[in-house]
Amino acid sequence: MLQVKAGDLNRMGLLFERYHRELFGFLYHMCGRSDASEDMVQTVFYRMLKYRHTFTGEGSFRTWMYHLARNVLVDSAQKNRRSAQHYDVVEYAERLADSAAADDALQKEQELAALHDALARLSPENREVLVLSRFQELKYEEIARILHTTEAAVKVRVYRAMKELKKNYFELEPES
Repeated sequence: MLQVKAGDLNRMGLLFERYHRELFGFLYHMCGRSDASEDMVQTVFYRMLKYRHTFTGEGSFRTWMYHLARNVLVDSAQKNRRSAQHYDVVEYAERLADSAAADDALQKEQELAALHDALARLSPENREVLVLSRFQELKYEEIARILHTTEAAVKVRVYRAMKELKKNYFELEPES
C-alpha cells in the first residue's frame, strides 16, 4: 500500500487479488447479500485509492482496510435504511450441492441455514466481532485497533457473542 501511496497505482491490482475474497467474506457476513457485498468491495478499493494518503504504514494494511470496510458498511446501511438482515441461504445451498453428495449437502444446508439465522439474530456489534474473529480470522489485537478498543474488551465481546450465538443456534434447532 505504501507503493500505491507513493504513486505506483499498478500495485492496487495486486492488493485487489490478495484481499478481495477476504473482504467480500467480511462484507457478506455483515450484510448477507452477495450483490451488495460485491458492490461494497468495489467501493472499499475505490476508497483505498481515494484516501491512500491516509495510510501511514504504522499499523497493518488489513487493519486499515477493515476500517474502510466498516465505514462503507455504515454508509450503505444509512443509504438503504434497512433494519432487517437477510442471509441468502439458497446461494450457499447451491454451492454445497455442487460439491457434495445430496444427503451431505442437505445436512450442511440445514446446519448453515441455522447458523446464519442464529448469526442474523445477533446485534450488529456482536455479529461484527464474530465475523472479524471467526470468519476473517483476525487477531484480537487487530480487531481492537479496528474497533478502537482494548484487546481485553475484544476478548470479552467475542466470548459474549459466542455465548449468544450458541444460545440462538440451539433455540432454532428442531426437536428430535
